[in-house]
Amino acid sequence: MICYVKLISNCFCICVFQAKFKLTLEVPSDLVALSNMPVAKETVSGPIKTVFYEESPLMSTYLVAIVVGLFDYIESSTSEGTKVRVYTQVGKTNQGKFALDVGVKSLDLYKDYFATPYPLPKLDMIAIPDFAAGAMENYGLVTYRETALLYDELLSSASNKQQVAITVAHELAHQWFGNLVTMEWWTHLWLNEGFASWVSYLAVDSLFPEWNNWTQFLDETTSGLRLDALAESHPIEVEINHASEIDAIFDSISYDKGASVIRMLQSYLGAERFQKALASYIKKYAYSNAKTEDLWAVLEEESGEPVKDLMTTWTKQQGYPVIYAKLNGHDLELEQAQFLSDGSSGTGTWIVPITFCCGSYDAQKKFLLKEKTDKMHIKEFTASQSSDGDKNIWIKLNIDQTGFYRVKYDDELAAGLVNAIKAKKLSLMDKIGIVEDSYALSVARKQTLTSLLRLLNAYHDESDYTVLSHVTSVCLSISKISVDATPDLNNDIKQLLINLLLPAAIKLGWDPKDGESHLDVMLRSLLLIALVRLGHNETINEGVRRFHIFFEDRKTSLLPPDTRKAAYLAVMRTVSTSNRSGYDALLKIYRETAEPQEKSRVLGSLSSSPDKDIVLEALNFMFTDEVRNQDSYYILGGISLEGREVAWTWLKTNWDHVLKTWRSSSLISDFINSIVSPFTSEEKAAEVSEFFACRIKPSFLRALKQSLERVRISARWIESIRSEPSLGEAVQELLQGAA
Repeated sequence: MICYVKLISNCFCICVFQAKFKLTLEVPSDLVALSNMPVAKETVSGPIKTVFYEESPLMSTYLVAIVVGLFDYIESSTSEGTKVRVYTQVGKTNQGKFALDVGVKSLDLYKDYFATPYPLPKLDMIAIPDFAAGAMENYGLVTYRETALLYDELLSSASNKQQVAITVAHELAHQWFGNLVTMEWWTHLWLNEGFASWVSYLAVDSLFPEWNNWTQFLDETTSGLRLDALAESHPIEVEINHASEIDAIFDSISYDKGASVIRMLQSYLGAERFQKALASYIKKYAYSNAKTEDLWAVLEEESGEPVKDLMTTWTKQQGYPVIYAKLNGHDLELEQAQFLSDGSSGTGTWIVPITFCCGSYDAQKKFLLKEKTDKMHIKEFTASQSSDGDKNIWIKLNIDQTGFYRVKYDDELAAGLVNAIKAKKLSLMDKIGIVEDSYALSVARKQTLTSLLRLLNAYHDESDYTVLSHVTSVCLSISKISVDATPDLNNDIKQLLINLLLPAAIKLGWDPKDGESHLDVMLRSLLLIALVRLGHNETINEGVRRFHIFFEDRKTSLLPPDTRKAAYLAVMRTVSTSNRSGYDALLKIYRETAEPQEKSRVLGSLSSSPDKDIVLEALNFMFTDEVRNQDSYYILGGISLEGREVAWTWLKTNWDHVLKTWRSSSLISDFINSIVSPFTSEEKAAEVSEFFACRIKPSFLRALKQSLERVRISARWIESIRSEPSLGEAVQELLQGAA
């Protein structure tokens, strides 16, 4: 039995009201009872014990927590002597060692970075099996899903290890940014989440520099850019008027865009000035509340820069700009316009920290673009490049993607960057930025799919995980849209994308190698999964072969945790109603394992079959007591393209049951996003709108609007792709070039 209690007055915390809490609990004497503060004393009377806790410092009610249950724990201490414990279900303490180590080191790092000691006398972190949130930063008693805290050297994947580190570092950052200094109101939620997200990468990069964590941070930036390119996005600072609206802002805007604009500001101010200003902010507002303007005021005072004017354009208006870059003689001409994925231009204008280099990272410029247009004279840059004998001028804006904006280059500049990629002259971050910007511009019909495919071809010998993670994401998106846009070309486009990814996959193979890096382990999994999804027969067949061996012998070395998901997906691509043995085998694995990571791998594969009846069976499996409500999004996220229609019919039929069972607005939003967004026609958008017309609730309204917008964006992208006269020729040319 595990009991987890949050104290939130009327389910709606008034953040500005803080209090000191002195709790006393009466619980069964054989159970562990935890709260935010250490135990002051404990008395036992037969089967009941009374636990008295020390008085807390000033804190908001939403940070008070109580957990009661049967637990084991392991413990360590920080350099200052603060006791840190990881609590788990009985028998799982070994899986808490990695999180404990990260937790202790993170507390020491944050103590120095914020120039303020950890505020409480102890820190407990606890893994809870039934926990809808990923984690919650309760003061001194941080609660986690098991998948977010536990790591097993033999049973967990490299990506799971990395996610545990990031999650622990994120939640412990909240002990300063959120708990010691609390947002004044939910409008300023991003002060908690954006900063915790950003600083978690700072911590993990310090602990595991070999993970290249700041380059991986661009995953967060990409997520924020994609959501914020919707007309149905929202500002970082969003007015909250009702409790039902709170869950809707726990999204990529508050977390990922928030973290990304912080990175942009740090880059503009400089790391040292930024850190000193943050430390001053923490000291000034410790044990009290703050709003966004308070942070800007401290940063402005410490740095002497116009922080408020700059950052207000990024936090109080939604969206971001695309910077149009054109070379006119020796002038680099720039123009900004709000970028929207539907191809329109919004009315927003930003103060944009522009950085650019020309021909070399040794020659860099930076300035603030304050108006709609501006230009820079760059004769000295082009002259130095020409003197080096390089005929191809390349100019890269937004160096290392520190700015939260996209760039659209004219044809000459775009060609120069393709050559720079082929010549391996660009940083990993800039290679990521170019492919992500080009993909977004193609979706928005500001450049052709043909040009995007030609750009992707420049990455054919790429071997870095951080770059290929973005390349594979773009490849899979192209593969999906081509099914509806150009069915006659679909197989050729898939083959082109397979050819792009296959060399790196062949080099890594299925089997781990002695001494290989953490990133290569993750790259193997990434590429094999992508090749399965693209329909590469050899990869699918090998995955099925290894799965059958694994199913008979779970200890075989042929299918370690990192490649298991690829094999599971391969099996499901072969499953049908007349050949369902693979589906049944995966269900057997799910039922026999106690490991949450393994359960999530299976759930994420079950709905990926091309057979519609199997997809329906997987969706109905969510209604059984074998699947926790919190884990439904694994099945929803795996639905095959062939299963779109049956999933939509299923959702309409079961909507009342879904609404009653999954009460959390974030979980309801998962159903809508996962099932509606994959469609690509105006007709389907109209059908979805009609169904929800009399069923809308404020808690999922934004998710519904965003999903419908994505459907309409895809429909317009398809029209644009179909109008490209040379797409077929380009695909054949690129295929022949790879042959």
